[in-house]
Amino acid sequence: MNIDFNKNSDGLVPAIIQDATTKNVLMLGYMNAAAFEKTKETKLVTFYSRTKKRLWTKGEESGNTLQLVDVQLDCDRDSLLISVQPNGPTCHKGSDTCWNEKNTPNYGFFSSLEKTITERVANKDIEKSYVASLFDKGINKIAQKVGEEAVETVIEAMDNNDELFLYEAADLLFHYLMLLQAKGFTLKDIEAELIGRQK
Repeated sequence: MNIDFNKNSDGLVPAIIQDATTKNVLMLGYMNAAAFEKTKETKLVTFYSRTKKRLWTKGEESGNTLQLVDVQLDCDRDSLLISVQPNGPTCHKGSDTCWNEKNTPNYGFFSSLEKTITERVANKDIEKSYVASLFDKGINKIAQKVGEEAVETVIEAMDNNDELFLYEAADLLFHYLMLLQAKGFTLKDIEAELIGRQK
């Protein structure tokens, strides 16, 4: 890896630290050549501390280390994207990230949809919200809807109409997310279960 440590007069390049699993950005630090070599050697992310004027391995005092997973160099060869497995909170103030955010998985639109379902259930507006009205009828009704949508998805899968198949598949996934919440689970729980099955 040909990193251009000479681009800046201080010999430092920015190192963006990203959780290898959640893909959340945890912090930003700076590395010189020695810090990068120590990181590769020890598999623990090491920076050059501009305040301490020395190499500094993240977690050397707190124990909240960053286990190296992967390193990518940007197109200009002057910044790094470092994937890690964090061992505890990353920020020295005790939060998961240096932006005071939770380091939780994000599934893009599906996470937003889970949040919307949660909000509609909490609002209990059964007159205006399909989600609230279905939850009001109880888990048996939600489970029944998942069964119905699964059958409809299977029927459309055996046909040649892709548009109808996608429509029914979306209905199935939507109702499945509701059933997960009705049982007290989220996509994160399903992810953990599938990860646990890996061989």
